[in-house]
Amino acid sequence: MKKKHNFRIVPADGSRINHLFLLNEGELASLGAVRMIVDKKPGYPCRLSLQDAEIGEEVLLFPYEHHPAASPYRASGPVYVRKNARPANPGINEIPAMLNHRLLSLRAYDARAMMVEGRVVQGVNLREEIGSMFDNERIAYIHIHNAGPGCFNCQANRVD
Repeated sequence: MKKKHNFRIVPADGSRINHLFLLNEGELASLGAVRMIVDKKPGYPCRLSLQDAEIGEEVLLFPYEHHPAASPYRASGPVYVRKNARPANPGINEIPAMLNHRLLSLRAYDARAMMVEGRVVQGVNLREEIGSMFDNERIAYIHIHNAGPGCFNCQANRVD
């Protein structure tokens, strides 16, 4: 019988984000960021609340360093964050609903931030795929991206 692996989904770091909403358009532009109003749902997945933004909400789209590792896999990319979003705090083995209806790319890393494995999965199968990837004891954490655009969503950490 396979061991069940517990995990926790972790959102983007709000301490690196929330101040951006205080910037004017010129300051945002200098950072490569833009302020937008949501015009469809789903379509603007918030990386802080881990919820799809509602039509009419204000969001920022900006480059976010989601893998600030000292490895060849150091990475950043575009993310949306809702104005006044609170950081999500999913329970152990809980999958935020915004991930269920997306095609996802999973990138698994070891403790040295080196990629061990990658997979593409339907969001409805995410819980099982994370558990399966954590069967490999070398894997310390998994980045969850949207498969099409490749944008970072969140991270799954192993919980012992």
